[in-house]
Amino acid sequence: MTSSTTERGYTIKEAAALTGLPASTLRYYEQIGVIAPISRGASSRHRVYDEADLDQLMWIACLAATGMSVGDMRQYVANGSIGPAAAAEQVELLEEQQRRLAHEAQQVALRQRYVAIKIDYWHAVEAGDVARAELISAEARALADELRDTRTP
Repeated sequence: MTSSTTERGYTIKEAAALTGLPASTLRYYEQIGVIAPISRGASSRHRVYDEADLDQLMWIACLAATGMSVGDMRQYVANGSIGPAAAAEQVELLEEQQRRLAHEAQQVALRQRYVAIKIDYWHAVEAGDVARAELISAEARALADELRDTRTP
């Protein structure tokens, strides 16, 4: 018994729905070389995505979700086709993204602390505790300076 499997083709609309990437982004990624050119239907000339295309788009969507730059994603994809010889550069790209994300997380944590301090400040103001409000205000100014000083990695 022979098994014949035919691979299903997906329209750009279906690919967008399955990957979470807008159709415009799929076209853009193809145009700038983040993904290889997508095959076209014989009669319609519309893009037809196969399972391998969707697989690649899913991990590209994950990289995009980390905030990785388009240039870095393009390099990552290009390195992927090289294989093991590009492993060190792949690690370098991912470690740099990891550093950026750690910096972003630090920034978010500082902003959360600032908001919490301002909430405490307004509770003190509401309670008429002027001395506490002044202490908190000074703490908020110091934290605002820290936020300003740590904006760039």
